[in-house]
Amino acid sequence: MSQPTFDLRLATLAEAYRRGELTPRALLADLRQKAQALNPEYQLFIHLLTAEEQEPWLAALDTVAPETLPLYGVPFAIKDNIDLAGIATTAACPAFARTATEDATVVAQLIALGAIPVGKTNLDQFATGLNGTRSPYGRCRNAYHADYPSGGSSAGSALAVALGVASFALGTDTAGSGRVPASLNNLMGLKASKGLISTAGVVPACRTLDCTTFFTATADEASRLLALTARPDPRDAYSRRNPQWNSRQAFGVPTPGFRFGVPQTLNFLGCAQSEALFMQAKARLIALGGVPVNLDMTPFLAAARLLYDGPWVAERYAVVGALIEQQPEAVLPVIRDVLAKAPGTDAVATFRAMYQLQAYKAQCDAILETLDCVLTPTCPRPVTLAELEAEPVQRNADLGYYTNFMNLLDYAAVNVPVGFLANGLPSGVTLFGRAFTDQYLLGVADAFQRVQPLPLVGGSQLDAALPAATGSHDRMPLVVCGAHLDGLALNGQLRERGGRLLTAMHSAPRYRLYALADGRRPGMVRDENDGAAIAVEVWELPSSELGSLLAAIPAPLGLGKVELSDGRWLSGFICEGYGLQGATDITAYGGWRAWLTRG
Repeated sequence: MSQPTFDLRLATLAEAYRRGELTPRALLADLRQKAQALNPEYQLFIHLLTAEEQEPWLAALDTVAPETLPLYGVPFAIKDNIDLAGIATTAACPAFARTATEDATVVAQLIALGAIPVGKTNLDQFATGLNGTRSPYGRCRNAYHADYPSGGSSAGSALAVALGVASFALGTDTAGSGRVPASLNNLMGLKASKGLISTAGVVPACRTLDCTTFFTATADEASRLLALTARPDPRDAYSRRNPQWNSRQAFGVPTPGFRFGVPQTLNFLGCAQSEALFMQAKARLIALGGVPVNLDMTPFLAAARLLYDGPWVAERYAVVGALIEQQPEAVLPVIRDVLAKAPGTDAVATFRAMYQLQAYKAQCDAILETLDCVLTPTCPRPVTLAELEAEPVQRNADLGYYTNFMNLLDYAAVNVPVGFLANGLPSGVTLFGRAFTDQYLLGVADAFQRVQPLPLVGGSQLDAALPAATGSHDRMPLVVCGAHLDGLALNGQLRERGGRLLTAMHSAPRYRLYALADGRRPGMVRDENDGAAIAVEVWELPSSELGSLLAAIPAPLGLGKVELSDGRWLSGFICEGYGLQGATDITAYGGWRAWLTRG
């Protein structure tokens, strides 16, 4: 089927508002009319907000200039397990519904930034499902193909962006509920690190695992939204502070040579087209300068099985159990079946599962230790509505094959569109990595979108300028030139902090090297007029360890920026000028190691 054309990207709307070509009130009225026309077929909204319900937010924007708010007049949709004050939150269960008395924290943040809610979106009941058909408010079909589901559980949220009635949407993701519908509807689906985006005011699925997610057309938009909302929240006991290395500044172009893991054994459940698209994704990362590294997915997939085969199903029951016991008919049969074994979960089994999960996490963390990110399919293959009707549990499980482990293991992840099957259905891949590497992953996703551009939702093309920054994450490169070189006296200071040697190379030919007066350390000083290339090593160090290393460096040495022979400027050891008193110029030796081994 042909797709509707529209462009609701953040930058597009900001420019239209700035030029006076559009007003929020006019835009929201048009989108409301469009959503009303779409809803009978797609069932994407449980509650579409009226003009009267939106008026207070629109009136507030009447008094401010568009450039004063980063999300001025931006329409967004809210999954209906997330509170919007004065509107019922149903979690797709009428008997569970209650009117919210205050906004969820993330909703309040977005409104304060100028964004305008469009409505509350449909979902798999109690966010238990990955397909979008488990709702008494109607099943959600795919935006691109009528024979397929939207994916879930954040079904309506994905559709709101894919069908052009919201610039972005809020979902939740416990087992894949943000990434799966993003994959099936040509969207970016950011599942940020646990605790980065508040879940206060969100109906829990698994309270210890839940994440609030964003659906967007581009990686840059997801990066901007994360930067605006990743704040500690005293209302959310599971909220975590976002480290500075994961700020908006970390969003950028990945450095060539980045290492990405690829499962050595892949399961596409017999879908050759999904496999071909995944191989295209791998080729794109290689074209960006990435180096593929085979990895064993066994412990990741073993952890995934614990989500529904282990005691975490009882955590879902903690939310809905009382309703099932008092009004079983109020909960869909498939949801009751999924949760049926929860009351029999005992404490001993729970602790055993926690121990097993921790063992898997230790194995998986060790695998990720030397990688910048991992590439996997988001779904092995799409499933049809007919297949879901015939085998609702198994076909739903198929969709979560590569997603269920992510929150159990505390990783960040983003779905990235990769292309389309022969029948026009979108397909996506997942980039994941260690917790708090979200902005780096989004930077890789942005580069991925650019290397072989695909049409965005609405038919527009990615035309924004390249990020000015180089992508960075929780490991930072460090240039060493002296006693910290591999095998030398102070190298242990790097290794005991988790340091890893990346490469041996040279500085730009603009430095001089001196043996300091104590004879034990060199000092490297920049000399634009009479410099030379000095042998150095580039190490990688956890960003959290850099402060303790800096404190251990005695004067006159310190850390500054060092220019390398390949043109990069990286943090590294430098020497203050006063420290050269009594020093010996050893530049002619080309490096500290050569000086030490001189005849």
